[in-house]
Order: sequence, then structure tokens, then C-alpha cells
Amino acid sequence: MDAAVIETGMDVFDAFVEQASAWLAQNASPRQLQEGERTQAWGEGDFSVAVFHNLSFDEEKRILDDLVAWNARKKRCGYHAVDWPVEFGGLGLTKAHAAAFNRLERDYETPSSHELFAVTKRLIAPTIAHFGTTDQKARFVGPLLAAEILCCQLFSEPGAGSDLAGLGCRAGRDGDQWIVNGQKVWSSGAQFAEWGLLIARSDPDAVKHDGMTAFMLPLGHPGVEVRPIKQMSGGTSFNEVFISDARISDDLRIGGEGDGWKVALTTLGYERDRSSGDSSGATGGSWEQLLGTAQQMGVTGDPVIREALTRMYVHRRVEHMLNRRAADLARLGQPGPEGSLGKIFWTEGMTLMSEVVSLVLGPRLVADTGEWGTYEWGEHVLGAPGYRIAGGSDEIQRNIIGERVLGLPREPRVDRGLPWKDVPR
Repeated sequence: MDAAVIETGMDVFDAFVEQASAWLAQNASPRQLQEGERTQAWGEGDFSVAVFHNLSFDEEKRILDDLVAWNARKKRCGYHAVDWPVEFGGLGLTKAHAAAFNRLERDYETPSSHELFAVTKRLIAPTIAHFGTTDQKARFVGPLLAAEILCCQLFSEPGAGSDLAGLGCRAGRDGDQWIVNGQKVWSSGAQFAEWGLLIARSDPDAVKHDGMTAFMLPLGHPGVEVRPIKQMSGGTSFNEVFISDARISDDLRIGGEGDGWKVALTTLGYERDRSSGDSSGATGGSWEQLLGTAQQMGVTGDPVIREALTRMYVHRRVEHMLNRRAADLARLGQPGPEGSLGKIFWTEGMTLMSEVVSLVLGPRLVADTGEWGTYEWGEHVLGAPGYRIAGGSDEIQRNIIGERVLGLPREPRVDRGLPWKDVPR
């Protein structure tokens, strides 16, 4: 912190906010806001409410390149990792400082969000910081936070989605190496990633939750092939990854042998935590965009639509309060069910958004009239159901809450206590 700050006795937090504000003003352009509002002027600029974007490879690559470049600019002052230790390139400050910077950043024009970028910084980096060896932390954490390398998740498989512990991708030890064979699916951003955090079956004789091990897998490695999947919304952000006799060294193992389930749960915990309040914007559209659409359509006087808009507004406010509670508990080291609750609330909010905007737009939702801010909502409606599965299906989240919070009986399972190799498939 600047010595002048200490001499004047200025509060350290306030000084940070002042310096961050000055830096943003010098390095980014303010968002064009209407007076007293945080919404864009109707009909101006890009209108995006997509959950999964309909982008070509080159268009998606440009978004990532812009994000990486902006992150590199922030890295010069440590603003890319405000609450991370200095050893990883951060500022070593608190989550409150990071939240303050994110709030300031929202008022400036910054690159659009991308899932691979978020996965790299918010999921993989903290997972390796938690489980990695000293050498692994030095090798990966700083570059991941700086987005100098990008990393996807290699968890789900065609036969192991919600039941992730049933995965069958095999990793067999051969001296100080591992030979990996199998298939992964729904790996967002894999076509742009240099690495993947892989969970593989290392001991088929163990019960399914105990026989898995985690690795950092280089995606340019011999025996690794990435194939994009064409989505209903038009884009190809999801991928299949085929792994055939890929040899990786044991120094790429994350955590101990058999600790893959712990690693996966940690990563998924970060994925379900929506309390960080980063500045990447609201996936699938905001309340302000929905309200602006209704106002432009001239339907805010309709009592049915007014009631629907009210339900949407209340849902968003409660979701915001839930996320703030999760953030407060995280700072106190008292994590609770808010991660699962927040994930369910988020996906239910996107479903509600689809219902409300369908009422607002009517035929304009499915017929492209060329009118700004109307037909674009179709990308939201097509993409929203996907997040009921992503990050742990809603059904799994409800099981977690029911069993671990409410103390309800566990669901009956035919595979309890059986070695993975003996589980009926």
C-alpha cells in the first residue's frame, strides 16, 4: 500500500477502493448508463441474454483472447487476484476487497464472460491450491489465476453424469507414470484449453467413491483428442474428449491416490458457490434486461405480466440475499447448504425468466422480426434447461439438502459397499 496512505492515516480499505477506482478510470471506459439506472439504453449496443452462446470457433476464441488480455492488464497491479496470496501474484487482501473491486469493475466496459475463463480461475486454481504439492502450486496456481494457461474440467462421462462416482475412465499405474484410457463429455471450453483436471478410475476393486484419482492432463498430449459437440442453441462450447493410452507422469497427480472424489467435490463446491459476485455479468440475462424488454413491448400495464415480473424480481432479490449469506459464512469458515441452495435457486430463476419473457414477447420470441432485444431471448430459452444438469443436477442438490441438512433417509442404492467392478451397469 502507498506510504502516503499510512502517513495520512487513511483507512486501508478506503485507500484500496480509491486506488482501484483511479486505475479502472485510466484503463477502461465507463459503461454508458442512463441517469439513475444501471441499464443500457434500449436499442444500443449488443443485446445478449444467452446461456450458451451461438458462436463460431473464431468468435468464441476472440472473447477468450479479450478476457485473457484484460486479465493480464489487471495482473500488473494484482487486481486479477485481489484476495489471493502474494506468492501467487495476488494482493493478499480480503474477500471484502475483492468484492469491492468487482463492484467497481461492473461500471466499466470489460470483455464478456466465458465459462472456460471462470473455470480456470474460480474452480481449478483454488482446487490445486488446496490439494497440490508445493511444486504443483508453484507450477500451476499463479499461471491459472493469470489465465496464462486455461484449464477445463474432465469429470462427466456418457455413463457417469449425475452419478459422477460411477465414472469408468481408467488410469493404471506403470512405475512413475499413469496410462489413461476413456472418454469424457460436456467438457466446456476444452477446444481452447491447454489442460484438463481429470478424475479417473485408478482402483476398480475399491468401492466407487474410493477408487478414483485426480490428474492434470495436458490436452495436447499424444492420445488425447477433443471433439466439439453441436448444441441446440447453435454453438459448440461443449466437447467430448477421448483419451487413448495417454501416458502422464505421477507428478501430475493432484492429491493422493484414491482421493479423486475429494478433489471432485472440492471443485464442484467452488462451481456451486455463486457468492463471489465477480464482474462477469449475469449468465442468461439480467432483471434489467427483462424489465426493459417488457417496457419496450408496452405490456407492463397487463396485470398477469406485472405479477410475473414481480415474481421474477422477488426471486432475484432473495437469490442475492442467499449469495450474500453464503459469502458471509465462507468468510467465517462456516460453509453450509447455501452452495446447493444457491445452485437450485439460480437454475429455477433461469426457468422462471424463460416463462416470464415468453409471456412478454409472445410470437416475437420465435419469429425473428429484426427488432432489437426480442428474438435474442430465444438463446436464453434454449440454453436455460442445460444448467439444471451442469454443476451437479438439481435432483442431486435436493438429495444433498435432504440427506445432509434435513436428515432424511438416504435413497436406496444397489451399489452400496460393492467394488466398482461389480456394480451392475
